[in-house]
Amino acid sequence: QEERDMQADVQAAQPSGRTECGGRDDTCSHTSQIRRETTKNRRNELRGGATVPNHWLSSSSAAAAALQQHEDHVDSMKPPVVAPRSRRARGERLIINISGLHFETRTRTLSRYPETLLGDPAKRRRYYDALRDEYYFDRHRPSFDAILHYYQSRGRLQRPQNVPIDVFTAEIRFFQLGDAVLDKYATSEGLIKDVEKPMPSSPLQRKIWQLFEYPESSFLARIVALLSVTVIILSICVFCVETLPSFAKSASANATQDGSVPPLTELQQAFNDPFFVIETVCVAWFAFELFMRFMSSPRKLIFGKSFMNIIDFVAITPYFVTLGIAIMNKNANMGAMSLAVLRVFRLVRVFRIFKLSRHYKGLQVIGQTLSASMPELGLLIFFLLIGTVLFSSAVYYAEQDYKDTNFTSIPAAFWWAIVTMTTIGYGDLVPKTEWGKLVGTLCVISGVLTIALPVPIIVSNFDYYYHRHQDPDTFHNRSEEESDEDDDDDDD
Repeated sequence: QEERDMQADVQAAQPSGRTECGGRDDTCSHTSQIRRETTKNRRNELRGGATVPNHWLSSSSAAAAALQQHEDHVDSMKPPVVAPRSRRARGERLIINISGLHFETRTRTLSRYPETLLGDPAKRRRYYDALRDEYYFDRHRPSFDAILHYYQSRGRLQRPQNVPIDVFTAEIRFFQLGDAVLDKYATSEGLIKDVEKPMPSSPLQRKIWQLFEYPESSFLARIVALLSVTVIILSICVFCVETLPSFAKSASANATQDGSVPPLTELQQAFNDPFFVIETVCVAWFAFELFMRFMSSPRKLIFGKSFMNIIDFVAITPYFVTLGIAIMNKNANMGAMSLAVLRVFRLVRVFRIFKLSRHYKGLQVIGQTLSASMPELGLLIFFLLIGTVLFSSAVYYAEQDYKDTNFTSIPAAFWWAIVTMTTIGYGDLVPKTEWGKLVGTLCVISGVLTIALPVPIIVSNFDYYYHRHQDPDTFHNRSEEESDEDDDDDDD
């Protein structure tokens, strides 16, 4: 047993692995010989108790010292060995498993936002898998690229194009990035929550205001909105149908010889006319609706400045102006002048069609898109004006020597240039010479390019306002429900 222990000690003293001597070959062989003699002497002592000569002992001691010095030299040439430490002991990196897709990042990157799920060690501990030394989340994998980039870029969050808006919003809520980040993201996507709408302090006024202003507030409010839309459509139909030749003849027969409107006594007979009766009923409803909304409005000054309320007021103005002109025409003969003013105010009735935008969000989207695209539309009109003047002048001089030309002057060619650049081409004015046709070709190509330039910007604005008019409350509630269901699954 002692012999085996001695051999183990000798083997332990030997350097592990393959080493180089670093000296001459005779030194290495001498060291090996000394090691063998030392082992042999100790074996003899154990077996027979023989005494080793003193010069052998001194030689053995010197050899052992040389051996130890040689091993120290070899060990000093080896690279230092660092004891391995676990990932959690290092505190530098951690692995995040998103439904089988592994991400690796540093803890100090996540700790930039300690209030989030990944940034708070206590919150993310519930998702830790000790067996695999990783954090496992059963979430949407394509979305996590943007979530992790939020930590790496110090707050920049952008939805991947292949990820739906509601899915990415659910991921933002699950990883608890915060309401401020969610609101900023919703703003960038056009999903802006409506601000808190002011309400009248009086309970009666509040009910009236909700009845006429918010159709979604109650079933009765929906009925009122439906009635309002029906009256608007009926009024527009009457405005169009009364211009038919058969009805126009009957109206002109009631006029006097000088073309003036009939006196008030004859207007009273107009109640037998169904169009006048329908117009009166429609105007009465419009006036009643506008009056009730104004009286119950919590902010009457803002109510009066609203564009939609101005449209409501303009829609009922022609009727009362018509009655006023008829009364003045009875007292003082105003003749054809009063008829011209009456025609202008009757034309204003066409603005009633904009009242539909109060009940139809599609018209609101178009209006806001055009309003936001005014710089681009102005640039488009400016380019069209330049092209109109340029190509009108060119086609005039190109067709000047042609005897039967239609382009008698540059202003006369404006119409041709406009319909050609907009690619309409009625065909009423066409160039006849070769040079004129060449100018027409260049005009068409320039018009296509000019109109195509601002179209992407207008489409982008339309997409923005279209998403903005989606129901953000339902959208956010859906995301919250998905996040709550995932939390319940994790608890189970």
